[in-house]
Amino acid sequence: MIRRDGTAIGSESIVPLRCIRPSFQPLPHETYTMDTPTTILVVDDEERLRSLVQSYLAQEGFRVLLAGNGADALTLAREAQPDVIVLDLMLPGLDGLQVCRQLRTFSDAYVLMLTAKAEEIDRVIGLEVGADDYLTKPFSPRELVARIRAMLRRPRSTPVGAPLHSPAQQFGPLVIDHGRHEVMLDGTRVALTNMEYDLLITLAAHPGRAFTRAQLLERIWGTDYFGDDHVVDVHIANLRKKLGDVQVIVTVRGVGYRFEKPQ
Repeated sequence: MIRRDGTAIGSESIVPLRCIRPSFQPLPHETYTMDTPTTILVVDDEERLRSLVQSYLAQEGFRVLLAGNGADALTLAREAQPDVIVLDLMLPGLDGLQVCRQLRTFSDAYVLMLTAKAEEIDRVIGLEVGADDYLTKPFSPRELVARIRAMLRRPRSTPVGAPLHSPAQQFGPLVIDHGRHEVMLDGTRVALTNMEYDLLITLAAHPGRAFTRAQLLERIWGTDYFGDDHVVDVHIANLRKKLGDVQVIVTVRGVGYRFEKPQ
C-alpha cells in the first residue's frame, strides 16, 4: 500500500516502494506495444509520491508524465494528450475537481481520481464532474495498475453493447447517434461523460433487459475491476439528472437497472 508520504506499507513494516518488485503481470491475451506506449499523466502535489508512482508505472511499460499542480496538469494534458490521467483530489490552487471539469472540455482521457478522504461525497462529486473511477489513499500499486489496465481494455469509441456501424437510435425525444458519439434530447445535445454515455448505450442496446451492477461493471469497467459497485449507482444517478423528464432507466429492485422505451 502507498501512503500519502510516499512510503509503502509492508505486511510487517513500512518500507520504501523501491524495495517492492512488481507482482502484477499482464494476462496472456493482453498485448502492449512498446512502439506506441500508453501515456499516463500523474498529478499529485507530493513529489515523492509522484516519483514512486512514476517508477512503478514505468516498470509496467507505461510512458509517464508528471505534474505537481492543476495548472501544469492542464497544460500537459493539452500538449501530450495522455491516455490516462491519475489525478489527486487535493491539489494546491486548482483542486482535482476543478481540473477534471476543465479536462472534460477538451480531453477524452480516462481519469482515475485519487483521494485521501474517505467521505463518500468526495468520490461522488469526482465521478459527477467526469472522472471514470476513484482510488482512496493509501492504495496498492498493484490495484492502481489493475484499474488502469481495466480502463484501457474498454475502448472509448466502441462501448460494449453498442451496435457497430448502426444508424442513430431514437426513443421518443431521445436520440442516440453512435456515429457522432452523442446524445440528443428534444434536438438539444446532452453533455454526457464517457461513462454515462457507455452506460446508456449498453442499456439501450437491450431495451427491457435487466442488468445487474456486476454485469454492467464487467461490460463497461472490465472483468478485473477492483472497486465498489456503488460506482454504477453514482453514474446512473448523474445520467438520470441529465435526461430530465425522459426517465428511460428504471431501477429493478434487488437486481439492477433496465432501459425502458418512453411511452
